[in-house]
Formats: sequence, structure tokens, C-alpha cells
Amino acid sequence: MMDNLISSVRSAIKEVFGDGWEVTKIDFEGPFVVLYTKNMELVANQPELIKMLAMKIHRRVVIRPDPEIMMPEDDAKELIYSKVPKSAEITDIYFFKDDGEVVIEAKNPLEVRGENDKLINEIKKNIGWLPVLHRTPPLKSKIVDDINALLRLVREERKKFLNDVAKRISRPRLSEEGEGMKRERILRLTALGGYQEVGRSAHLLMSNESKVLIECGYDVGNGALPYLNMPELLPIDSLDAVIITHAHIDHSGILPVLFKYNYDGPVYCTPPTRDMMTLLMLDFIKVNQNEGGKPLYNSEHIRKMLKNCIAINYSETTDITPDMRLTFHNAGHILGSSITHIHYGDGEYNIVFTGDFKYEKTWLFNPATNKFPRVETLVMESTYGGYKDIQPSRADASSMLTSIIKRTMERKGHILIPVFAVGRSQETMLVFNDAIKNNEMEPIDVYLDGMIYEATALHANYPEYLNSNLKVEILKNNDNPFLKPYFKMVENSAMREKIINDESPSIVLATSGMLNGGPVMEYFRNWCSDEKNTLVFVGYQAENSMGRKIQRGISEYAYMDKNGEHKTIPVKMAIETCDGFSGHSDRNQLINYVAKMEPKPRMIILSHGDPHKSHELAVTLRNKFNIEVKTPSNLETVRLL
Repeated sequence: MMDNLISSVRSAIKEVFGDGWEVTKIDFEGPFVVLYTKNMELVANQPELIKMLAMKIHRRVVIRPDPEIMMPEDDAKELIYSKVPKSAEITDIYFFKDDGEVVIEAKNPLEVRGENDKLINEIKKNIGWLPVLHRTPPLKSKIVDDINALLRLVREERKKFLNDVAKRISRPRLSEEGEGMKRERILRLTALGGYQEVGRSAHLLMSNESKVLIECGYDVGNGALPYLNMPELLPIDSLDAVIITHAHIDHSGILPVLFKYNYDGPVYCTPPTRDMMTLLMLDFIKVNQNEGGKPLYNSEHIRKMLKNCIAINYSETTDITPDMRLTFHNAGHILGSSITHIHYGDGEYNIVFTGDFKYEKTWLFNPATNKFPRVETLVMESTYGGYKDIQPSRADASSMLTSIIKRTMERKGHILIPVFAVGRSQETMLVFNDAIKNNEMEPIDVYLDGMIYEATALHANYPEYLNSNLKVEILKNNDNPFLKPYFKMVENSAMREKIINDESPSIVLATSGMLNGGPVMEYFRNWCSDEKNTLVFVGYQAENSMGRKIQRGISEYAYMDKNGEHKTIPVKMAIETCDGFSGHSDRNQLINYVAKMEPKPRMIILSHGDPHKSHELAVTLRNKFNIEVKTPSNLETVRLL
């Protein structure tokens, strides 16, 4: 099969380029066709021909220089420094000889590109290496540094893995006609978690050819895992691919368990999702250990997962099995979150998984994408699908939070905001930044405790995934709101203790968002008995979580101290809920998403919602759009084709 593929690629090259372009080697890495050439100048000057070639072979194409034309590393580095203006502020240059890549890290990478990419193409032509531009991180991220170091370390191993993935994608289709028989094409979706409930999301998409798992989450509130032991899924290594829509633990938290039980296939996600879910998984292990539990996996399983991650940007279409292609689109939920579009067969069927999404422009992101070439089935969240699930606008939420802060500051109290490290933390920071900038609030120290600083560093490092306004602020105006001096990282327990004991007003954003452990509990234990202080909920509180119990008005908080003694503290601090910060679409946004969707799906399957909310939304969508709407339970299978 691979020989046939190589032959078809060579034919397509000749058709597009004629005899004017020599390819010295053809390789396959996952969904990519890699072409090595001695004539990089031709490619640099005619990028439209590469696009034409990719369309002809229905694969993504990567061009790399033949090793014979690559300039010695020291000479190449010297030439780059001489050509690139100092205003680019290059901070590092390093080489990957096997791939022919030279990574140029700069504070202003657009200056390295030059007008219409003229400068970068000139550099490419002169040095024979393939320049790859990276923006110098404005905030140092340990997780990004560690991931990059790991991927450099396993580069050879990863190339072999990607070659194996390419072979698996290119294998002959079982359902092709043969021996006088035509096999029936079948496509089914099995609910393995997150149906008529919130948490442990997992969908299994199966055809005659392929088996793809979308999401692999953990129910933080109830400690429940998806149904990974079902016959449809087993053996684990029969899976062709895993797709992760976003990094939250209820969508990705159990992924390393697959590698613990011999999965060795690819994981498809966006680059920020890869980094963010690694951060959250490592914290998940730490929280388990701190609470005396036995973690479900260890860091070795996370490293294995990272080696197998294939990071795909928005709008890039990628083959993932012999009969499925994948495209990610913006979901507007958290950094890197994606609406997942899967194209099945040769135009037979298209299915869209929303994951968690926000159909509204937020402080961080543009509204979720709902325009697709084709869609037959939409698998959509229904978290806020109930009749009464209408949230305030972002503007109203901002005004409400600012008002709560000002009232607490007037009575010289502390403000404690339990947050998830990802998303709500950064949006809350932006609200404070705008309020201070517009003189609606006095400048005040805002302390970031837990993983929030690291998660914020990731947001600062991926400005291209933020909304249009933020991108302009950060990339063109050089005004990064996450770098303001009043945002301070809590570096250690001594600093935390100092903040707790300081009598002057302060704001603390701390994890975990549902008060199920983490540094937020230390602040709560010390501040909850003082009525001057305020606890503000800006995120969803799951049933059975400590956050939900406090939200409902418990008068006392019982806990066990470091010496194992049971203690009880009265809860006298003000408890406020500030709605409108959710990264989920409310009922109106869910309905509008379908109303404005192009094209309209033939069927909608609802997941990620409590039973009554899923059913209430289903009734409305059915009546309003005359579309078939299903609300399956876990372990049910829906035949799509």
C-alpha cells in the first residue's frame, strides 16, 4: 500500500511541477507527506504549487531540505543574525539536523518574516535549512519548556511512531468492493460517558474500518470513570486514534490510563490543549497524592501520551484513519478548545462534536464556529439547556463582580475567588484589568495561587488563539494584560501565609474551582469566619462538591487538620455567586448556535448535561427546527449511517 502511495505522490509531483523539481526522498509522518528536495528556492517562491499538490494527493505536505544543501550550523546562525533586523529581538536559534529545521525564537517574529515573507524566504534560500519561527514566551512556562525538552529527547522515537501512524492511516479499506461483494458502510456512535450527566465525557465513533475515541474524561465530583471496559472499545490497542476537544479533566483526565493499558496510537488535539492538559494531569496526580489516594496513572504515562500527541491547528484538515478526516475549529470555551468536525468516507457523512463551547464573544475568545462545509449529525453539550438557564451578559457579569469587590474593599475585607486554573482565572484577571484601567476600581494586589500563573503563561504564549481584540493588543500594540504588575504569583507556602495574615484588603484567585482541595482551602479556613470577607463563585459547582455545599449555605465547615484532629469553623463570610463567567453556552446561546448553523444538521445528539436539562433542550430544538434530537444514556449506541 505504501509503495502505491509513493508512486501516486511522485505522479502528482510531476503533474504539478513538471520536470523542474527534484524530490530526493519521500517519507510519511502521521498524516503528513514529507518531501526532501535540493531545490528549496522553487518551493519558497511558489507556495501555491505546494497547496495544489496537497489537494491532489489529499494529504498535508511538509517540505524539507536534502541534507546535502544545508549550510554548516555556525555559518547559518551567523547569516540569520546578519539578515534579521535587531528589532526582531532574536532570543535563541537552534537546529534539528534530521528534519532540516532551524528554530528562530524572537520577541517579534513578524520582523523575521519581513514584508510578504520576503526575508524568511531569502534566509531559507541562502542557508538551505527550513526556518521555523517561534515567539519568545512573554511569561516563562515550565510546562512548555519541559514538553519541548521531552519532544527533542524522543525525536527519533517519535519519527518511527509517526511513520507507523502513516502506515495505519494508509492501510487498505476493508469495506472496498471485492470478490463480487459490496460491503455495507456503517457508522455508529456509542456513549461511553458524559450522557445525561456532566463529567467523564467519552464518545466512541466506529465504522467498518475505524475506531476513534473522542474525549476520555474523569468525573471530578463523583470520582467516576468512563466505560472503558466495554467490548466495543476493547482491546484498547485496537483504537485507531483519540481526539481531545479541550484540556479540562472531565474531557481529558483519564487519557494517560489508555497508555497504561497498552494504547500506542495517536492523540489529536490543538497545541494549547496538549500543553494545558499536561499541566492539569500533573496537578491531578498531585491532588490525588495529597489526599492520600492512589493516582490512576503516573508521569511516565503522561510522557508516553505526549510522545504520541499530534498537534493540529484550527482549520487544518488531517487524515486520522483510512476513512475519517479531522478538522478543528474554535470552540470559544478555554484556550485551544475545539469544535471537532469529522468527515467520514468519500463524502458519505459528516459529524460535529462541540465539546464544551461558548457561542458569544468573551473577554478571551471569539464565538464558537458553526459554519461547516457539511454536517449530518451534531453532538452538542446541554450543560445549560434547562428552561431557566439564562446567564447574564459578560458586561453585566463584569459590573456585578466589580461591585462585589468594591463593597468588600470598603469594609476592609479579603476577596477569595475559587477558580479553575484555565479560563475563568484569566477572564477574571481581564475584568480586573479593565476595571482598574477605566478607573472603576482602585488598583489592588491580585494574587494567583495554584496553577493559575502557569496557565496564564500559556495564554500569554498562544495569543493567536485569543479573540481579535486581544490579539491586536498583544501582537501589535505590545500591551499584554496578563503582564500587569498587580497580578502576583504566590510562590510558596510562606508567601501564602503572609497574604492570609495581612490585614489590608486583597484579592486571591486560587484553585480548585469547586473547593475540592488545593490552596483555596487554606484561605477559606482562615477567612471564612470573618464577615468582612467575601467568597465569590464565578464557575460551575458540581453536585457533591464542597463549593456547591457552601453555595447552598452551610453554616459550618468541618475539616481535619494536619495533626489528624477534626475541627469545625463557622462560615460567616459573605457568599456571592457571580454568573455570566461560564465558558459554556447558556440556553439561548445553545438554541442560537443551531439556529445560525450552516448547514443545518439532520440529527442532533445531546450530551454533557443533567437529564432534565438535556430533555428540556431536546424538546425545544425538536419543535423549533423540526430536527431529530436524541438524548441517549451512557452505553447506548446510535447508528448514524
